[in-house]
Amino acid sequence: MSDNAVTVRTKKLMRNPLMQRRQCIVEVLHPGRASVPKKDLRENIAKLLKVKDAETVLPYGFQTAFGGGRSSGFALVYDSMEALKELANPIYKARLGIEERKQKKGRKGIKEAKNRKKKIYGLGRRVAKKKA
Repeated sequence: MSDNAVTVRTKKLMRNPLMQRRQCIVEVLHPGRASVPKKDLRENIAKLLKVKDAETVLPYGFQTAFGGGRSSGFALVYDSMEALKELANPIYKARLGIEERKQKKGRKGIKEAKNRKKKIYGLGRRVAKKKA
């Protein structure tokens, strides 16, 4: 086996018609390498499962086994790009660059808004909540 050979195997492949996808456990053998980039995994899984567009493959949750040389994780293979955009988790879409990540509010800002809201009473309440 050469230094950069990678073997990809799928286990427990199942069809999920409600989510318009196939899902499986993926085992990757990569002796002599620390890990395999997700981009390479997407292409290998797409070739293995005979998928036209490698962009519809979402590998995630990979962990390298103790001692290295072997990783396992999950993969979701959507039927089409439209199904992926409609049904996939927003985090996965952000990783692919399809969607922007939601910006979180800071802890301090949330607490200040809460305390301002407690002091408001009466007719201007709705307007003041929007400012907060």
